Amino acid sequence: MARFLTLKRKRALEKAHKKERTRRYADRIKAILLLDFGLSYDKIAQCLLLDDQTIRNYETRYKSNGIDDLLSDNYNGGVPKLTSEQEDQLKIHLRENTYIAAKEIVEYAKQTFGTVYTAEGLVHTLKRIGFTYKKTTIIPGKSDPEKQKEFIIEYKQLKEEKDPDDKILFMDGVHPQHNSKPSYGWIEKGKKKEIRSNTGRKRINLNGVIDIANHDVTIREDESINAQSTIKLFQEIEAKYEQDPNICIIADNARYYKCKLVTEYLEDSRITIKHLPPYSPNLNLIERLWKFFYKKKLYNKYYDTYDKFKTTCLSFFENIKNYKDELCTLLTENFQIIGR
Repeated sequence: MARFLTLKRKRALEKAHKKERTRRYADRIKAILLLDFGLSYDKIAQCLLLDDQTIRNYETRYKSNGIDDLLSDNYNGGVPKLTSEQEDQLKIHLRENTYIAAKEIVEYAKQTFGTVYTAEGLVHTLKRIGFTYKKTTIIPGKSDPEKQKEFIIEYKQLKEEKDPDDKILFMDGVHPQHNSKPSYGWIEKGKKKEIRSNTGRKRINLNGVIDIANHDVTIREDESINAQSTIKLFQEIEAKYEQDPNICIIADNARYYKCKLVTEYLEDSRITIKHLPPYSPNLNLIERLWKFFYKKKLYNKYYDTYDKFKTTCLSFFENIKNYKDELCTLLTENFQIIGR
């Protein structure tokens, strides 16, 4: 093959290759340089562990639109290997079956459609038809979608029928533990980001409510969450909203929310409790606040003493107004149904 790169373009590719940190993009640049050097498609494919058609595609993309198109993952110039009917069949299969590795789907496509893909080529196809590589989501095994739908209808009715001064609050407990919680983050390629851990298992027990209308939070910290601490939380709520005639609290089915002591207290209280369907944490909007709290103060954080850990946790809720804009986006009433 005759050389086709000018000296200027060759140097630009060599410079781009030196700076490139993503291996698949670096391989694409190498393929063009090796083609210009005179190697065959087959030889380059063997060196880069690709197939010769992929090398030909790289050449077409570079010669047509330059390096930007070569390094783009949104290339649409090739003819799809699967028909639209086969792609629909693949979509249905992937909705019902989750594969860890692309090469497993390569084998499925070969056995089912007689179509041979490289792993990289298949990934492009998967992205084009609307699939991405991410974690599955754990949900309670006994979630009942129909009961969740019924709750949403009842919740909307509750909002429509309440008086303007009535309050609707979401309640739950959370138990952050004094230990580091590793999470995802942007880390330099080839490097490890280390987070120190604590040997203790001390935790703080928080029981709270949130009014999503104004993001007002009432939090209690106790040695444990039980009937007595729940009643104390109710008393704080009644004092805080003394001008509001009725207070409806939406809560899960924890024993300390349904026990006899709490039930008897509520007989003479302005507070009523509406319990969520079993195994439906997705309907309790305060759960989103807990996740937001963990993200802001606990994930990838190390607190060398329990006192620092506790102070940081409590100060988050004391200064909740600092997160007003983020909470406005987070605490919306777009309930998600799980377990469908």
